[in-house]
Amino acid sequence: MQNFNDLAAFATVAQERSFTRAAAKLGVSPSALSQTIRNLEERIGLRLLTRTTRSVAPTEAGERLMHTVAPRFEEIEAELATLNELREKPAGTVRITAGEHPATSVLQPALKRFLPDFPDIQVEIIIDYGLTDIVAEGFDAGVRMGEQVAKDMVAVRIGPDIRMAVVGSPAYFKLFPVPRTPQDLTAHKCINMRLPTHGGLFPWGLEKDGREMKVRGDGQLVFNTLGMRLNSALDGLGVAYMPEDEALPYVGDGRLVRVLEDWCPYFPGYHLYYPSRRHTSPALTLLVEVLRYRGG
Repeated sequence: MQNFNDLAAFATVAQERSFTRAAAKLGVSPSALSQTIRNLEERIGLRLLTRTTRSVAPTEAGERLMHTVAPRFEEIEAELATLNELREKPAGTVRITAGEHPATSVLQPALKRFLPDFPDIQVEIIIDYGLTDIVAEGFDAGVRMGEQVAKDMVAVRIGPDIRMAVVGSPAYFKLFPVPRTPQDLTAHKCINMRLPTHGGLFPWGLEKDGREMKVRGDGQLVFNTLGMRLNSALDGLGVAYMPEDEALPYVGDGRLVRVLEDWCPYFPGYHLYYPSRRHTSPALTLLVEVLRYRGG
């Protein structure tokens, strides 16, 4: 691609009709500017300026070139000024892929605080339980558990440690004995979840005194949404494994009973991640700071 500095220099001289004034505007010496114009004239094979001791005026070719290129440079300068405004006043769309739980428990509350102050920013959240390739799919960022984030990504913690809960309704536990150990779940109707990246049913991760167990119980129901698992547990159709914060309100009002609590440890919470080799937009940078978990 050609360097168009000489065209910009010519447009300035033609508009100012003075090498001295144009040189001052461009921050170069009049002699250097004069040489730049001579080189341009040699390159295109036409005289562009008529020089006298008192004035500088465009030739017919110079007049035509000035009317062609000067507006283009003005448009470029105006667009650069607009981009500078975007830096000061972020705008644009931020696309994020996340699971249902982090989207509703972490992202949505943050957007309530964030969006009113930045009306020119749009946020698009796509619920996806797969381990999405955010670069290939055109996302700016994704949300995963801390241990699931690839090493070549920037990961920012956006939530506290998470604990799961195993719950069932009082009506259900009138029909089935309360499980005391993970092995007891084999005698229960487990409300399961299937995720695309796991292929089979999502295992229930239970741990106690350093002993880890992955439970895959049988049941009549399999869902890929948190809401349907919760509602099915409330309806007495089985026991469900879900984030603690989703279950506790119903445990508190007696509509659900929590079991195997001593087998439910804490594990690293959600992280927002994005490519480390990509320039981060001002809008995403702002959102990251709003989401960043600061403890407490």
